Amino acid sequence: MEQIDVNSYDRIIVACSGGKDSVATLLHLLDCGAPVDRMELWHHDVDGQGEAFMDWPSTTPYVHALASHFEIPCYLSWREGGLKGEILRDGVPTAAVLCETPAGLVRRGGAGPVGTRLRFPQVSASLSTRYCSATAKIDVADMALRAQDRFLGSRTLFVTGERAEESPNRARYAVFGPHRTDTRDSRRRCRLVDHYRPVHAWSEAEIWAILQRYGVIPTLPYQLGFGRLSCALCVFMSVNQAATLRYIMPERFAALAALERHFGCTMKRECGLHHYADRGVVYAAALARPDLVARSLEHQWHGPVVTSRWVLPAGAFGESAGPT
Repeated sequence: MEQIDVNSYDRIIVACSGGKDSVATLLHLLDCGAPVDRMELWHHDVDGQGEAFMDWPSTTPYVHALASHFEIPCYLSWREGGLKGEILRDGVPTAAVLCETPAGLVRRGGAGPVGTRLRFPQVSASLSTRYCSATAKIDVADMALRAQDRFLGSRTLFVTGERAEESPNRARYAVFGPHRTDTRDSRRRCRLVDHYRPVHAWSEAEIWAILQRYGVIPTLPYQLGFGRLSCALCVFMSVNQAATLRYIMPERFAALAALERHFGCTMKRECGLHHYADRGVVYAAALARPDLVARSLEHQWHGPVVTSRWVLPAGAFGESAGPT
């Protein structure tokens, strides 16, 4: 695997959103002989184990099914109250992080400075402006690493699936280097954590090719026409995605539009969500497959995650609106 000796690490953590890139990352590690008995899948539940608000309900069950198939332990982590809690935060600290571990559930944080959001993350490459990624994913992973003493005095490889092709911002990411939580030079709490992005240079075609070779079924949003797996109601949604999401989940879409009016600030800078969706067209795959639409909104995954009759999903090589 390039210059990376995966066998030199005590643990290999694969951050798995369920999207094609993180799944391809897992499969590439398997191709390269990464020891399965040292691997873990980590999935961040952006809705915080609560009711569906921003995310696809079927995503977490899909990741669990994927982990079960490859016989790799899967640990969830989340911000208490989920992304909804941070969006509605009013005069209170950012909520605590909870993470599943081999020893049980761990809770950290929740006692920081008091603050108020009362507005959606804004479309920006800056993680302070588009705070959803940091609040619900990046900071959650960091907290989960720092909260577990099992990572002290050992070597951990933290693996993610960002690709240069996705955006100019991601093209600048380092393929390999110390993770933000690395403290290898500390005498008191030495924690060696390297961050590796093995599919950073891959094309989308290479991503789909490895899923096809393993027969891994893409998660449901791809099959409904979405080119990228972000939150369902991602702030980066295109007009066609907005139209499709309003068709798929009208109550949730209307609830977000109501919050725009409450906040006095739109999610998309140019107009409100309903006007934005009016400019788009519902994906044909979503119109043609009401059965898949229904399954995408369930908190479970039906059937296997691999097949011998693999089909390229409708969303492949299509719109890829999502975080930059």
